[in-house]
Amino acid sequence: MSMEKIVKLAKRRGFFWPSSDIYNPIAGFWHYGPVGLMLKKKIEDAWRKMFVKDEGFYEVEGTNIMPEAVFVASGHVKGFSDPLVQCEKCKSLHRADKLVEKQAGISIPEHSSLERFNEIIKKKKITCPNCGGKLRKTKFFNMMFKLRTGATEEGEVAYLRPETCQVIFVDFLNVYRTMRAKLPFGIVQIGRSFRNEISPRQTLLRQREFTQAEAEIFFNKESIDFSRFDEVKNYKLNIQMVKDKKPKKITAKEAVEKGLVELKIIAYYLAKLQQFINSLGIPLDAIRLREHTKDERPFYAKQAFDCDIKTTEGWIEVAANHYRTDYDLKCHMKASGKDLSIVENGNKIVPHVWEISEGIDRTLFLVMMHCFREDKERGWNWFVFPPKIAPYAVAVMPHMKKEKLPEKAKEVYESIKNCVDTFYDESGSIGKRYARADEIGIPFCITIDYDTLKDNSVTLRNRDTTKQIRVKIKELPNVLWSLVHTGESFEKFSKETK
Repeated sequence: MSMEKIVKLAKRRGFFWPSSDIYNPIAGFWHYGPVGLMLKKKIEDAWRKMFVKDEGFYEVEGTNIMPEAVFVASGHVKGFSDPLVQCEKCKSLHRADKLVEKQAGISIPEHSSLERFNEIIKKKKITCPNCGGKLRKTKFFNMMFKLRTGATEEGEVAYLRPETCQVIFVDFLNVYRTMRAKLPFGIVQIGRSFRNEISPRQTLLRQREFTQAEAEIFFNKESIDFSRFDEVKNYKLNIQMVKDKKPKKITAKEAVEKGLVELKIIAYYLAKLQQFINSLGIPLDAIRLREHTKDERPFYAKQAFDCDIKTTEGWIEVAANHYRTDYDLKCHMKASGKDLSIVENGNKIVPHVWEISEGIDRTLFLVMMHCFREDKERGWNWFVFPPKIAPYAVAVMPHMKKEKLPEKAKEVYESIKNCVDTFYDESGSIGKRYARADEIGIPFCITIDYDTLKDNSVTLRNRDTTKQIRVKIKELPNVLWSLVHTGESFEKFSKETK
């Protein structure tokens, strides 16, 4: 499997393509087509179910543009930077940490000192990957998009937000009061973030505009009673501590008892995140929770874990998990002069925070990589998306475009379209239509044939096995709902309809 094959299929079948590609596209910006947007929304809805509905968290939506003061307080104006090097010969720009890793095989934290980058580049004789030219000294480049509000150039300075979480921190007290919240509780947001990446590449994996799903879980470290931990205490985490060379399987309970994670609430949400990634069709053995080294983790984080997915391109991060302590609320208290502390059980406290920050676009692309199938026997490539996130759950097709079959097929389509996401297709041979459905990962196809006109039954085809069963039209809504939303097996209905 190659990324190029997925990108080619994605553009041809309406998943995604470069932004404004009838012109000369700007790197790092991508548009979703109809099929890709449906897949993206399904992943967002699955994330929302896991971390809003199931957890009872509160969802907010904030502006993409925020005042400069917010990012001065958070430290982004001063420190949200990537190490940049430029070629003296061809003037191309590159991230220093990525060049060092690629050419010297040395993994160096992106926020290391400039002196360290320059020393390694010189010692390992690292050159421009485009022309082989000599590199200039490393410098830090702030990745935020700066702008001014108002009608004049002297308008107030603002920034496109580089992450969604600052909305949550500045709105913390509003949510706490209006929702009469009690610790521990979470505030979440799914929204757009903007980073002026030095060299965006690998399609959706590194963009300048992207979607984040973030949850900030607030709790009182001194008196936390977290009974929900019992739900996952025997669940095995694929955890890789700093001292480990590869992930090891250990229960959430053992992770807490052995001091690998500081608190039960941390182990619980690491387990929930791993379960979520697995539910999207990513095998457990391809998921790891990797602890950051002291040099690697953000300065505000007491402990940090990346959730990575294993691919043919190596391990790729999809979610960052940080124990941010009370850093953010205290920073905004100091900068704004507003008291963001709360009273719990008679005590005035500033809550601590555990953060889950997931890149939706990255997650989508890696789901596509893991669900991609090359099939010489079938004659076409296809996706095995789990039914709950597939762009469409079912395709409805008349066997032929004549003798009242299309009219009957449209009746069937109308009867189920409000039950599951349904696609109608009557163009071309039935084989070509099956191929089109498989290519975008539709798990089930309904075919209306001449027997349908006699007994009001249809053929239901399984994408993964190509097996077919007959189902009465009146039973279709319940059968499809069970297959898509409850995870019922196709084999169960195969036996029932024999």
